[in-house]
Amino acid sequence: MGLSNNIDLWLIGICLSRVGTGLALITYAAALPVLQREWGMSAATGGSISTANQIAYAVSLVIFSSLADLWGAKRVYLGSMTAGAVSAVFFALFARDYYSGLILYSLVGLCLGGSYTTGLMILSERYATSKRGMAMGFFIASTSAGYTLSLLISGLALPLGGYKLSFFLTCLGTPIGAAVAWLALWRTKNTVVMRQGKRGFVGDVVKNKPAMLLIAGYCFHNWELQGMWTWTPAFLAACFAFGGAEALQAAGLGSYASAFFHFTGILASFSMGLLSDRRGRAVMLLVLSGISSICSFLFGWTFGWPLIITIGLGAIYAFSSLGDSPVLSAALSEAADPAYLGAALGLRSLLGFSAGAAAPLVFGLILDWTNPAAIGRLYAHWGWAFSSLGLLGLGAVVVAFVYKRQLQSRNNL
Repeated sequence: MGLSNNIDLWLIGICLSRVGTGLALITYAAALPVLQREWGMSAATGGSISTANQIAYAVSLVIFSSLADLWGAKRVYLGSMTAGAVSAVFFALFARDYYSGLILYSLVGLCLGGSYTTGLMILSERYATSKRGMAMGFFIASTSAGYTLSLLISGLALPLGGYKLSFFLTCLGTPIGAAVAWLALWRTKNTVVMRQGKRGFVGDVVKNKPAMLLIAGYCFHNWELQGMWTWTPAFLAACFAFGGAEALQAAGLGSYASAFFHFTGILASFSMGLLSDRRGRAVMLLVLSGISSICSFLFGWTFGWPLIITIGLGAIYAFSSLGDSPVLSAALSEAADPAYLGAALGLRSLLGFSAGAAAPLVFGLILDWTNPAAIGRLYAHWGWAFSSLGLLGLGAVVVAFVYKRQLQSRNNL
């Protein structure tokens, strides 16, 4: 069956709703080089807002994922999207310094966490395993599409009206996404899988070795991905500033280049998800995690190099670091008991997004340490900070290798 026959209006609708979520979730990173100056933040302080957002998002994912097992994924998804729409508007209108930004962006993460794992659960209910990688790939690609659109809007808005205009325009997308979610899921059944005769969370999740391996891989993956997403716009802005661009112009150019990276992430999500349906989850995880780790060790050292090299390597970095997201999600949906899928996704989210939350802060601390006189000015040494992402990214390679061997051993029995 051709790819076009696998994509229906229902899938397009739920993916468009997720685009609106992505608009709000990357808006802070796009404006970070401007906010550091206007809010008087060091790299560590700036990274702490992103970290707080990720911690809130992780807590939210655990709560909403667990509730989805009890109440149904559709109901929780729509509730999260609605709450997220309200919180995004509050952030856009009232985040005007470090403390208001910290509180309100944390609220955005807390509200929107229920729009991710519950969406994956809805997809796993609708699509068989032979098409699940494709469907989840499109869903995750839609998040990248939201990031891309947010960065493009930020690139236009920052030079024209600063961060206030950028926040306002990007955060409008979240209420629109919530409205689309209600329309797309209006006639979709809310499903609750009964747990009669089950062994419980420990027996069905914690003692499920393939599931726990995939959860560990997601932790390493998220450390690398969230650190890269948060700091790449600022890194690229520094590269453009080093080339002679004025501060606001450099921030806008950094957003444009980061938008291009997220566009490659869109391609990665649906193509790698689809390819994993055909070539196997474990093989794709091993290849993609290996490439992204290499890129983490190289990317930051390209500061001051010709921009075409930096952007070219960054595109490969973005493709590989996001390409394993739908593969990990599809694999876990197959390894976990359906009655405990929400719980498994919740545990994955707690551990994975906690790792992802720590990464921007650790990155910022290393950036301050390796650029001791640069606070408020141009950061010129980025290699060690990006390498910290690759160090834990290697853990994803090890997990993928062990998971592949485990599957081979099981198939040989």
